[in-house]
Amino acid sequence: SLGFAERGRSGSGSNTSPEADGTIMALPLLPGNSFNRNLGKEKFHKSQHWSYCNKVSMLVGEDKPGIGGEPLLGQKLKPKYSVFPRGVGSDAPSWVAFDKQVLSFDACFDEEVPDKNQELYRIRHCKIYFYLEDDTIQVVEPQVVNSGIPQGTLVRRHRIPLPPPDEDQFYTVDYFNLDRDVIFYGRRYKIMDCDQFTKHFLRKMGVRLNPSVNRPEDPYTKERQKLMDSMKPLRPYERFDTLRQFLEHDGHVLRFYGVWDDTESMFGDVRELVLHYFLADDTIEIKEVIQVNAGRDAVPLFLNRQKLPKYAPVGLYQPGTITDRTVLNVFGGLVGNKGRYILDNRKTGAVHQEFYKDCDLRIGSVINVWGRKIVLCDCDEFTKEYYRMKYGVKDFTPIPYKAPPPPKVGRQIPPYNGFGSEEDSLCSCTGLLPKPPQKDFKKFMEKDRQGLESNILRFLAQFITTDPIDKERKFIISYFLSDDTISVFEPPQRNTGVLGGKFLERSRVPKPGQELFKSEMSEYYTAQDLYIGAKICFHDHVFLVVDADEYAFNYMEKHANEFAMANINTILNKLKAIGEPRSREIKQIFAATDPQHTTVMDYDEFRNVMMNISDGKLSEHEIMTVGRYYSLRDKNEMDVTFLLAVSQEHLKKSSFENFGQLLASFVYNDRDKCGLLPSNKCRTICKSFRLPIADDLLRALLAAFEDDKENVNYKKLVDGLNWREHPIPAFQTILLPLQYEDEWSGQPPTLPVKKIKYLPLIKDAFGIEE
Repeated sequence: SLGFAERGRSGSGSNTSPEADGTIMALPLLPGNSFNRNLGKEKFHKSQHWSYCNKVSMLVGEDKPGIGGEPLLGQKLKPKYSVFPRGVGSDAPSWVAFDKQVLSFDACFDEEVPDKNQELYRIRHCKIYFYLEDDTIQVVEPQVVNSGIPQGTLVRRHRIPLPPPDEDQFYTVDYFNLDRDVIFYGRRYKIMDCDQFTKHFLRKMGVRLNPSVNRPEDPYTKERQKLMDSMKPLRPYERFDTLRQFLEHDGHVLRFYGVWDDTESMFGDVRELVLHYFLADDTIEIKEVIQVNAGRDAVPLFLNRQKLPKYAPVGLYQPGTITDRTVLNVFGGLVGNKGRYILDNRKTGAVHQEFYKDCDLRIGSVINVWGRKIVLCDCDEFTKEYYRMKYGVKDFTPIPYKAPPPPKVGRQIPPYNGFGSEEDSLCSCTGLLPKPPQKDFKKFMEKDRQGLESNILRFLAQFITTDPIDKERKFIISYFLSDDTISVFEPPQRNTGVLGGKFLERSRVPKPGQELFKSEMSEYYTAQDLYIGAKICFHDHVFLVVDADEYAFNYMEKHANEFAMANINTILNKLKAIGEPRSREIKQIFAATDPQHTTVMDYDEFRNVMMNISDGKLSEHEIMTVGRYYSLRDKNEMDVTFLLAVSQEHLKKSSFENFGQLLASFVYNDRDKCGLLPSNKCRTICKSFRLPIADDLLRALLAAFEDDKENVNYKKLVDGLNWREHPIPAFQTILLPLQYEDEWSGQPPTLPVKKIKYLPLIKDAFGIEE
């Protein structure tokens, strides 16, 4: 039988040749049994085995591989770097997998000392670092104080070759273990121990670790230590350890707020101070809080950073009196001119000073700052937490130290002088550089003309006078909501003898009965002061408001919370309070007015009944609001006709006649073939055909053709817009509001209220159904 050739790989990663194992047999080189050995092979380079040395050709690459890096027959390649077991960890290269991973060994070596009698040899301890990423080695000896030996890095980091005769190879991780010697450049190092990471790594590599070796001591160092321990210092040494306090409390500052009462001195007052206590070195600095316009110089610090003595000021000391240490002159100058000094343990003649510590600072404490008594009144949160954790202080009730602010002196505004507007004159009193008065820009942007929303309320008014000529004059009062201004226009009337035109320039109109030259701002007419039946006085001209356009009615009813005369709930509550005791009588009055029991009456009769019921307590505008709320007018039909008339006029002017394709587009988008489409979809289709209709008018037109589910009947919409087949009479024949000063606001004309349903009114106001 024929055996198959097998290739194995040892744990070190080297390939074995077929001759290495006698049991391995190769396939015979017969047709059909051999295969292409180059399949899947990518490297075909050749190694340089022959070269010249001293002009003699010789073999120089005995350990170089064959073609493509494969070993030759009978050749065993030695690994150049450490070989790690396969299947452990990731497949990344060693310089990635073992980045910043170092094996640390504790080692020592003997050094001969031939020039000293006290020691024959010296034992020096060091650290051996093996870098796994590139098999480099570094030897470092820790520095010993006052050793007199150059220490530090003994061997710089690099790959170290093995001792002869294997100097062509380098140290790998396999050569390191405990209780083993390694030779680096002729010096023998004894490996005694290693750290936990190194032990764990070597065990994962499969290395059986030897037991650690005790660290040998240097005999000369041991002898010197015995000598030093047996000696007593002749000069006592005092150590002041301030480094620890600095490292623990660097940047930690206690902050206290205090006051210094200097009222006893001439021109003195109470001065606010901020005290900073630095925990790093027990120093104190004080800053003064200088108020605005206090008249004091802004100095950087009230007290420079220093240790603050408790009992200051004291007399001046001679230089050298206050020192950290006290010394004694042993010889006292008796032996020549030389003196010998030692430290005095008893501190003879030392001057002791007490300084403020953190334990002396509390809320309510009085500290002496070079003769000035400062009371600590409060502290910050960090200081409270510090005293709570260290001293267990829990009471941090602050002491009120800030004087109450003086009463603010009111600004006296001079009276209005008559030049310019009152706001403009007031701005000249608020600053040295007069600025124009600021307008309410937000209100202007919200209430300015936007599409069909004109935000202009128009009212029809008459003069209240006994002059028969002025009685017949009509005025249109326009109130602009954007800036609360009013303009009055008089439409021209034929054969009256009065020229029409602008009666009052657009401006804010003050209410009558106010003093002209005063310090307070005048009160002006607002939109709430204009309603049907109101009497207003514009510059000594008294008007009676008798009517308003449809937009004014709709706007006031839409914003009923701002206009009480158009709030139906307020009017019903008022009517209920007036007529609740006479509910039966009110029922009889309405029944007598409607003998046919049609539950509907004319507006004139309804007005007379409401005036009779309310005894004149309801204004004309409130009665009109109730009539509009309970009216029978078909407003929607008139709105649709009016909107279609306006839209057809725009289409006719732009010569738009593409109604067939518009309808086809609607039918194409109607997947259910129900004749209805959503309002947003219809608006998108109209925009795609570029209908010459304003966006606000298009939205109103689509809303007029919507049903309860906001779907538009597009067939009726297109038929209504088709001015060729379904023309609407020119909207000039429709009663439009008067257009004199301003253009039409975009709303349909006023539809007079003709019929009123009074039964719902009686039910809502008095609860009477029959």
